[in-house]
Amino acid sequence: MSIRVLLADDHAIVRHGLSRAVQQEQDMEVIGQAEDGLTTVELTRELSPDIVIMDISMPDLNGIEATRQILRESPNVKVVALSMHAAKRFVTEMFRAGAAGYLLKDCEYDELARAIRAVAEGKTYLSPSVSDVVVEDVVHNVPEPKSTAFSVLTPREREVLQLMAEGNTTKQIARRLHISPKTVEAHRLRIMTKLDIDNVAQLTKYAIQEGLTSAEP
Repeated sequence: MSIRVLLADDHAIVRHGLSRAVQQEQDMEVIGQAEDGLTTVELTRELSPDIVIMDISMPDLNGIEATRQILRESPNVKVVALSMHAAKRFVTEMFRAGAAGYLLKDCEYDELARAIRAVAEGKTYLSPSVSDVVVEDVVHNVPEPKSTAFSVLTPREREVLQLMAEGNTTKQIARRLHISPKTVEAHRLRIMTKLDIDNVAQLTKYAIQEGLTSAEP
């Protein structure tokens, strides 16, 4: 029985390249593709894939939050991060969200195929290139950031911050998250208070720095 794979990446050329490669594996099939985090969550709900290949920097909902939401609803789904982010905090947050694997986008395709099979068998996969970074930080005692968006803000506040940084209005955010505009404003105020930031430009810069959104929303 084939391993059913859902691909999530905001770049069409990446998705199409991965899809062609995965489809050539006799024991795998691509059952869907998503260009943002919200669509990834919805397609996972509809299609019940075995594996989700998840980018981190995606519009509407980043890969970390999407992973958290998917595994809350469907704990049997396995998520493998495929990201350009090598920093320890991104790796840590993805695994905290429940991911079963983490690779960098510059890895060879054969490594991704190995990771998919390993995770499908119930194992955890961490790319050697990523583990080297993590070990290097530990060996040289590189301190963790004292506070990050993931330690300071709630999941809902991070969602609101990402959508704000991507240029959405209060009404648009309210519609996307199925909450009232007043609730969005309350979240915005709490975010600004917690971060001690009082303007959208600085909030956007912070969101990009923390990996909640890309520099090109």
